[in-house]
Amino acid sequence: MAQVGEPEREQLLNGLRVVLLPKPGSSDVLIKLRIHSGAAFDLSGKSGQMALLGDLLFPDKATIEYFTEEMGGRLDVVVNYDSVTITMEGKASEFERILDVLHNALLATQLTPDVVARVRNARIKIIRDTAISPAIVADRAVAARLFGDFPYGRPPGGTAEDVLRIERADLMLARERFLNSNNATLTVVGGIAKPRALRALRQLLGPWRKSEQIVPATFRQPSPADSRILVISGPPDSAELRLAVRGVARSDPDYYAAQLLAKLAQHRWESLTPALAQRPTFARSESYFLPGLFVMGGSINSQAVPDAIASAKKTFESLATTPVSPAEMDRARNEVMSELQSILSKPDTLSEGWLDQDTYRLSETKSPTLVVGGLTPADIQRLAARLLNSSMATVVLGDSQQLKAALRGRVQFEVLGEVTDSSKPASTPAKPGNSGIPY
Repeated sequence: MAQVGEPEREQLLNGLRVVLLPKPGSSDVLIKLRIHSGAAFDLSGKSGQMALLGDLLFPDKATIEYFTEEMGGRLDVVVNYDSVTITMEGKASEFERILDVLHNALLATQLTPDVVARVRNARIKIIRDTAISPAIVADRAVAARLFGDFPYGRPPGGTAEDVLRIERADLMLARERFLNSNNATLTVVGGIAKPRALRALRQLLGPWRKSEQIVPATFRQPSPADSRILVISGPPDSAELRLAVRGVARSDPDYYAAQLLAKLAQHRWESLTPALAQRPTFARSESYFLPGLFVMGGSINSQAVPDAIASAKKTFESLATTPVSPAEMDRARNEVMSELQSILSKPDTLSEGWLDQDTYRLSETKSPTLVVGGLTPADIQRLAARLLNSSMATVVLGDSQQLKAALRGRVQFEVLGEVTDSSKPASTPAKPGNSGIPY
């Protein structure tokens, strides 16, 4: 029997990869199944397709209640751009019953017209009833501005309009293409001995269909972002500013350097922009299977937007041209280390790490903390210069009249949905498909 902390890897005849970590004496079990295809594969104009398919795996409330009320565990499905992850937590004594529920979801997915209509309407209602803050609108807007029609430019959970267009045939096609045993990895952590686990898995998931060919994540690369600032009409209280460039992929050797660069960029931007001192400000690196985005943002007074944009660009340029000081490096490194330790302390981290290895084809063997600890100022400068070579998207959401007054004569901009004299490049109309915002 494996000791705790020493996972064993197996593979079923249908190609399903399995990672087992028995914990003798434990009365609980945690099962995670990862489908290595996500919302990036949603059909054009039908964002939310994979998220809706995730909803349809367990369409009955009674199934959720069984896990939460009878077993004191949980059952949830999380869909992002790269994957669909099913988490099932319950009593080890009910292991076979849990796998049977998973078997029914995967091999007998309820895709009847009535069920599809009911679950689709439920998702649309949730989307429409969920309050979307100006900050979220700005985040979605800068992603759409940077990526255009590329999958990362649309929300993985879908919009109400797009979900309404999803048909039963679309879901059946997605299930056939992506929900296959050789496109998945399953982890089992808890009080389940290896022989019992493998016996149940072969019996209940062994019949799961294997795909003849895995659909690769290849998409036409997005066009360079429009360099003009996109102004979006929003609440007058303050403006939400976002600046973004193409980032790194999750498997990129610079993945952790990008986390450190984000901390350094935030600190420098705040020091260069007094107007940001008392307001929420951030810089973050968002990485997916393919290169994601590096974004800086914050809430700011409309009149201060031009200076904040200029200082953000100055921040990036300074990081690309000069090494950071030892004090800056230590501060940023300590913050990233603290965040990593918080993540590593969570119960699900082991399973997520094993699943990420397969989803993102990771080959790294060093621990994240060792990688971060070994980064140098030269690594940060090199990465900043690399990211700065890509085009930048800039979005600001707020009182459009105030923003136009602040920006006019200083930078080129356009106002979403506003048609003006096309001879004035500072305020030409928005381009559908490039600056359309997925609310």
